[in-house]
Amino acid sequence: MLRFAVIAAPLLAVTAVATPAKAHGFGDRYDLPVPLSLWVAGAAIAVVLSFVVIGVFVRGAAPAGRYPRTNLLRWKAARLLVHPRVWLGGQIVSIALLVLIVAAGVVGTQNPVRNLAPTAIWVVWWVGFAYLSALVGDVWKVVNPWSALFALVERPTGGGSQAEPRVAYPRALGAWPAVVLFGAFAWIELVFDGRAIPAQLALITIGYSVTTWTGMAIFGRLAWLCHGDPFAVAFGLLARFAPTELRVTDAGRCRRCEGECGGAEGECVNCVECFRRAPEAERELNLRPFAAGLVSGEGVSSSMAVFVLLFLASVTFDGFMATPPWSTIESTLYAVIPGSPDLKLTAVATAGLVGFAVLFVVGYRACAGWIAVAAGQHSPSRIGRVFVLSLVPIALAHHLAHYFTYLLIQGQRAILLVSDPFGFGWNLFGTAGFRPDIGLVDARFTWYTAVGAIVGGHIVAVYVSRVIALRECADYRAVVRSQLAVLVLMVGYTTVSLWIIAQPIVESRGAG
Repeated sequence: MLRFAVIAAPLLAVTAVATPAKAHGFGDRYDLPVPLSLWVAGAAIAVVLSFVVIGVFVRGAAPAGRYPRTNLLRWKAARLLVHPRVWLGGQIVSIALLVLIVAAGVVGTQNPVRNLAPTAIWVVWWVGFAYLSALVGDVWKVVNPWSALFALVERPTGGGSQAEPRVAYPRALGAWPAVVLFGAFAWIELVFDGRAIPAQLALITIGYSVTTWTGMAIFGRLAWLCHGDPFAVAFGLLARFAPTELRVTDAGRCRRCEGECGGAEGECVNCVECFRRAPEAERELNLRPFAAGLVSGEGVSSSMAVFVLLFLASVTFDGFMATPPWSTIESTLYAVIPGSPDLKLTAVATAGLVGFAVLFVVGYRACAGWIAVAAGQHSPSRIGRVFVLSLVPIALAHHLAHYFTYLLIQGQRAILLVSDPFGFGWNLFGTAGFRPDIGLVDARFTWYTAVGAIVGGHIVAVYVSRVIALRECADYRAVVRSQLAVLVLMVGYTTVSLWIIAQPIVESRGAG
């Protein structure tokens, strides 16, 4: 993400105008102690060994949704976390920040490094909330300012979460609106030249707001959040990996909820609306194992599977844009596409993004077909839907590999921008003189973080796919056969991923 100059210029040099910077741009490179090929081979071997170990120790599947969990609401401190006033406070803060970001984009300085909007949107919100969702829980469902504002309008008019929508959401439409809108977001993030200009970001935010509220008005707030809002869907998917969940023990409430919150065996998990309406005796805030929410693929639609693949394709393409092969492709296409230089670059990047998305969908479909043949009992379409959640740990791993150090360095600017959000020279909280510490991380730290994230994410994905296979396949031999296809996919993607990540970070000549 983040081939834009929101913050790179003031971190790397004292300049007045930002220039394009990649997520891993440190100005230096890390000289690997051994050749890159050995790192890649070692990572592949680690994934293979994890496959063997998991195969030995994970030989039986518990029923869907059955995993260890501890209800934290037995303690007073945890009960405070779900108190309505605490949630209301979070919503008020998020609404205020939304208004502030739009106002900063419209009336503030248009220098991206002195305006709050680019840092708040690209760094704090998109990167920060992705990690918060995956490592803590689905906080976005609670503080989503667009949902909170629409709910405030619903209640005075006699609506609320149970209000009848003007049009019942077509079940056949699935999550395709979220897929389309996320594709547009990925294009803005990776291709659009104005992604760092505050006024442009404000206009995009306003346009997204109108689209979101229109969808809520037509189909109902919860139905749109479930199917049409790309960020509610994305953060919700990442939250399936998280170690916490909201649960309502009376799953019958799900049948009366337009949010379609029923999970495996009709469980009501991570539905804020059901949780709010349920009596205290039926509420749980559970601590659970990481990735426990991913082991059931029931209820995943084809459109949701495409959404997961698009998420993974976009972050992988961002890394690929920093590699020599992409430079060759870009130069070749640039020479044959007519038009102005800016139009050519936009067309090439757009074609690359679309091509990566298609490649991921086709490649995953082929892998699903292999698994279906090995399992000997399901169609590739069903296999693709059931197993796609096993890719979520990989998507999270890539997000960490690409953007974690970016968050640590670039996110520091939020400290000074909070005192001067418009770039008018204010010092509201006394932090305007703060200078980010660009030495906080370096290329070496980034490389080891990336290796750990990529290998760890693929190992977790192997485990999740193993549990799903044990549930889906009729006999153990079919499980083993189906998992060989998964192993080939995981090993191949691990090696390609590490090679992509290495290009802008490391020197790969050998010992140095």
